[in-house]
Amino acid sequence: MLSANMVALAYLVASVLIILALKGLSSPESSRRGNTFGMLGLLIAVVVTLQLSSVQNYAWIFASIAVGGLIGGVAARKVPMTHMPQTVAFMHSLVGLAAVLIAVSAFANPVGYGIADAFGKMHVSSRIELFLGAFIGAITFTASLIAFGKLHGSLSGRPVIFAGQHLLNLVLGVIMIGSGIMFCIEPTWTPFLIMLGIAMLLGVLLIIPIGGADMPVIVSMLNSYSGWAAAGIGFTLGNNMLIVAGALVGSSGAILSYIMCKAMNRSLFNVLLGGFGGDAPAAAGGIKEDRPFKSGAAEDAAFLLKNARSVVIVPGYGLAVARAQHALKEVVDILMKQGVQVKFAIHPVAGRMPGHMNVLLAEADVPYDIVHEMDEINPEFADTDVVLVIGANDVTNPSAKTDPTSPIYGMPILDVSKAAHVLIIKRSLSVGYAGLDNDLFYMDKTMMIFSDAKKACESLIQVLD
Repeated sequence: MLSANMVALAYLVASVLIILALKGLSSPESSRRGNTFGMLGLLIAVVVTLQLSSVQNYAWIFASIAVGGLIGGVAARKVPMTHMPQTVAFMHSLVGLAAVLIAVSAFANPVGYGIADAFGKMHVSSRIELFLGAFIGAITFTASLIAFGKLHGSLSGRPVIFAGQHLLNLVLGVIMIGSGIMFCIEPTWTPFLIMLGIAMLLGVLLIIPIGGADMPVIVSMLNSYSGWAAAGIGFTLGNNMLIVAGALVGSSGAILSYIMCKAMNRSLFNVLLGGFGGDAPAAAGGIKEDRPFKSGAAEDAAFLLKNARSVVIVPGYGLAVARAQHALKEVVDILMKQGVQVKFAIHPVAGRMPGHMNVLLAEADVPYDIVHEMDEINPEFADTDVVLVIGANDVTNPSAKTDPTSPIYGMPILDVSKAAHVLIIKRSLSVGYAGLDNDLFYMDKTMMIFSDAKKACESLIQVLD
């Protein structure tokens, strides 16, 4: 057994490693190192925790680790990149469920968890910690499941809105907090279970009015919720490592949520209340009929690309769906060998989760130094000969700057419309996840290439090579 000082020191080292992991994940170049730091930190935390005197039944623990590790390993290998957003949402739900189960277990056996006095009555501070960790975990659990359903297509991505929705949420929130206060005054099962039940219901009600286009914000928000749930339960368990790790995840997720909201012109306050962006599809009106557009074939696109001085590629969710990142990398290699300057432009909310496109490009070994974020690349579009948009829609829609009636008006976008020529690879003129028609499709400088992204890139390879 390690001494208390040695445990504290080991947890401190693990905490520093997790901080370094978050720092490393801020850049593609250092992300692998960041992941390594994170895994090492968690390994130290787990090993140290297992040798604590409070841990007694190793058979159940190692059996759970074996089963969970097997399921996680198989899922990690089989889940395609297109399903990564919903997989992350599902992982968040498990964190929330774990917090709820630990809270129930701790309340059922406060003496065993060391949160009761000599008479077996739970400490007031422990009641408050249990209340916070339990209700945040319960909201995270059901909210993440709804987000998983929307992202996976099991549930409709359209907002579910009804009269009095916010008032209902407010009333339920008041009852939930009131039940929690009653539990903190006199810990009995009735207020505890009422609080948990309402929290789970609120998790559903907060997510159903949110449209699919806003899911990147929801994923980062749920990441924050899961962190705070873990931190709350860390106080209940008296585990400093869990408190620190949960607080780091919670705060970083909150910061990321703010960045995502800024990128989508959303209010973080509205995100926390639920229901933001709910009117987008209705207001958009879908595709506007009888608008002229130009379409071409791979040969036409190849002619523009190989005669360009500079090309900027804008990847979107369509690239992920078609699994076209490797074929696109071949196109980039050919163009660069022919002397064309090629760069990638990444919108903060491209895809279905933060960093989705960066991961796809890294998987195809696209050099990090040609991948640029929106604020960095936007000034260059005016001097760009050709922009190649692959599967991106809402993040390139000029109506965000030109149409005050548009639901996405004010949302920062990639200024691709300023380039000399725009090529768009897309299956059809269908609307994006926000339910909006894209004015970029109908500009004179735009040529539509109606095709699956992978097939289009393979055709470009044959023509360019």
